Amino acid sequence: MITRYKFQKLNVYQMALDYVDSIYSITDRLPDKERYNLISQAQRAATSIVLNIAEGSTGQSDPEQRRFLGLALRSYLETIACLDIMERQDYFPSEILEEIRNQGHQIFIKLIAFRKKLT
Repeated sequence: MITRYKFQKLNVYQMALDYVDSIYSITDRLPDKERYNLISQAQRAATSIVLNIAEGSTGQSDPEQRRFLGLALRSYLETIACLDIMERQDYFPSEILEEIRNQGHQIFIKLIAFRKKLT
């Protein structure tokens, strides 16, 4: 990937891209009955993390960038709720979901730190 924009150099952006890959990988294994519900929701929420990091980091004021990082955090929490539903529905063993939760938690920590830095 050729890096053209400053957000592409952000570690949290690259981590979020990896998280999207993980979410897509696991949702691709969900039953077809979840196609228009859980699959779509989890994928859109994960994608939204990346999109909000990108949108907030280019040419925005600090308060505006903080707002977009807040939206990214909310989207991340949506993915956690989706993972909780997957676990309750016994779609995957909790160990598999825990790996993805841990991956996402690292993004959560970075997003919080990034927001604090902008204060």
